Amino acid sequence: MSVDIPTVKRVARLARIAVTDEDAERMTGELNVILGFVEQLNEVDVTGVEPMTSVIPMEMKKRDDVVTDGNKADDIVANAPATDENFFLVPKVVE
Repeated sequence: MSVDIPTVKRVARLARIAVTDEDAERMTGELNVILGFVEQLNEVDVTGVEPMTSVIPMEMKKRDDVVTDGNKADDIVANAPATDENFFLVPKVVE
């Protein structure tokens, strides 16, 4: 796959990037090199290779999934002008 100047200009327009004609010519070469490298990666045989998120084997730190109220109710309503048992009191606006 190769990229031409109109394709570079179209991608730049979609990305909302201002590109001059000289920049478009330079970027055409750079994008073709990048796409060539990606095509080389497609030739690598990865059958049997498990996907990984890191090169170092590690386990994700987990915490117990326990439902709590957070013990923050008093802090949350501390600055409210009117509260009742940790609930916000809102004045009536419709008569």
